[in-house]
Amino acid sequence: MQEKNLDYPSPDRMGMLTASVLLAFALTRLIQTPRLILSLDLPGFYFAFPLTLSTFMTLFAAVLTAAGMDWLIRDHPAFAKRSTRENIMLPTLTTFVLGASLAVLFESPTWWVGILFGAILLAIVFTAEYVTINPSASAYALARAALTALAYALFLILVTSLRFSGVRLFLLIPAIFIVAGLISLRILHLDGTDRWDFPWAIGIGIVCTQIAAGLHYWTLEPVQFGLALTGPLYALTVLSASLTENIPLRRAVVGPIIIIVVSWVSVIFL
Repeated sequence: MQEKNLDYPSPDRMGMLTASVLLAFALTRLIQTPRLILSLDLPGFYFAFPLTLSTFMTLFAAVLTAAGMDWLIRDHPAFAKRSTRENIMLPTLTTFVLGASLAVLFESPTWWVGILFGAILLAIVFTAEYVTINPSASAYALARAALTALAYALFLILVTSLRFSGVRLFLLIPAIFIVAGLISLRILHLDGTDRWDFPWAIGIGIVCTQIAAGLHYWTLEPVQFGLALTGPLYALTVLSASLTENIPLRRAVVGPIIIIVVSWVSVIFL
């Protein structure tokens, strides 16, 4: 029983970290501040980016998550003073996505539902990342599956939120490239080989941004837009993992093709 408990984070530490992150988001709801617009007006080009308290608090919450996750992981008995960057990546990204989603819901009564959902999401990612420190843990396979599913869900939530907010293309492209690249990089690193497949991650990010640019001006609903991008991200990540396992190309492409077809057919009939 004692060994089993060591596979999971301290409830006190995890509760403190989760509460601190959620408090940062709650302050944006309670404190009203004027909006600052950063603008750049050039011939044939106008750039405007609004800065609000929500923007700064999302950045603060992400930094707080990274520092808190590092603090949480170092309490693991199997930590062995190795780098924590791989375990910090997804929790920090979760906070960013949560902040972006709550900003969209800022004036909606469902904002409080978003906070509750965010608390569950953070608890899952904190626990799963902690468990993956020890590959021999009984819950390692479950934690790995949870992180993989969570990563794809985060991408879908972020892309859907960006589409719903009507963000312009020059902001949408870098956001999708960075998030798609980081998510695929983390998922591929979960295969247990301790490899960072940067070429595949960069390539997947580029493909996702090209699809996003092509679909940006289509009359798609936010969920349709999200599914149209999540499908290729999932498919290309699966293809990379299959090729790494030396599966023949003809067999490796079958699954990704099915994934893309199903996701895009869902977009059509949604």
